[in-house]
Amino acid sequence: MTGKIAFVTGASRGIGKACAVALAHGGARVVVAARGLDRLEEVAAEIRSSGGEAHVVSLDLSAPESIKETFAKAARDVGSIGILVNNAAITRDNLALRMKVDDWDSVLQTNLTGAFLCIQQVLQGMMRERWGRIVNISSIVGATGNAGQANYAASKAGLIGLTKTLAQEMASRNITVNAVAPGFIDTDMTSALSDELKTNMLAAIPLKRFGKPEDVAGAVRFLASDEAAYITGQVLNVNGGMYM
Repeated sequence: MTGKIAFVTGASRGIGKACAVALAHGGARVVVAARGLDRLEEVAAEIRSSGGEAHVVSLDLSAPESIKETFAKAARDVGSIGILVNNAAITRDNLALRMKVDDWDSVLQTNLTGAFLCIQQVLQGMMRERWGRIVNISSIVGATGNAGQANYAASKAGLIGLTKTLAQEMASRNITVNAVAPGFIDTDMTSALSDELKTNMLAAIPLKRFGKPEDVAGAVRFLASDEAAYITGQVLNVNGGMYM
């Protein structure tokens, strides 16, 4: 992937940050995107301090026009994007009986529709180059479901269907499309869970530890590499054996 341009959404923290750093270490020129620029600048500075190249862009996945403008700017300023990591996601948890339609819509818009629109922005460039890597960050709950997360689980299951469909559509152009499905990863998003829930989750993980963002980033880096050229339409589970 040396010299390829990688675009990572939700790159200001957690899994997205780890993916951006891992891709930079692999030789990619990285575009880091999120809504908050302050944290993105810190990520970019970390990448640059270790000899990598990083560019910062603001991105709001709930706004289609923001997506178009951001990708157009990245293409103008940096070049054609060869690697896309759709990582950004939000949660609006509640039991389905009580879930507001706005909370359903906002999660599906950001996590699924936003990812789809990002993919649309990069496909033509990848087709021209006859090379591309798209990695969608799904979740264990996209396969298992999770009480209180009907919207989030549906969005992550939708990403798996999107991944498999695009893999079929894009294979003839040497564009691979895969998903990584993390289990319980120690991030800001999961830190808000209760101690009781964390204890119960740990008991269900055969490896007896929570994952780190770097565990997921390693899988993403592999799928974006030349070594993964014959892998497409797959879901790589990174969950410590929690779901097999």
